[in-house]
Amino acid sequence: MTASGRQSTTSRSPFEASFGFSRAVRVGDRILVSGTAPVEADGSSTPGDAAAQTRRVFAIILAAIEELGGTAADVVRTRMFIADPADAAAIGAVHGAMFGKIRPAATMVVAQLLRPEWLVEIEAEAIVASPA
Repeated sequence: MTASGRQSTTSRSPFEASFGFSRAVRVGDRILVSGTAPVEADGSSTPGDAAAQTRRVFAIILAAIEELGGTAADVVRTRMFIADPADAAAIGAVHGAMFGKIRPAATMVVAQLLRPEWLVEIEAEAIVASPA
């Protein structure tokens, strides 16, 4: 933690160092998670359909939130960027399974993603009870 109370974490995405960002940053009680794509630890894209990729994205997001002292229950906002509107139901179903009881504010936008094999990219915000 820095003197300003800022903490950050990495997921070892190949883009974090070269693009100059952190997977997630915590300042006070807020955790902000960068746009997270379906990337494996070796930098390859997660294979499979939109639901499989969404599950991988949420695994990365929740690991970052937990590393900074939060939980899935602390998530208050998600932003889902999807490549194909036909995948909205599958991506939404995974989101619902993850957050159905929590019900964060959520947005889903159709967008062109960085890699053509990516079907989804998601940002998240969490607010935790007290700073870590």
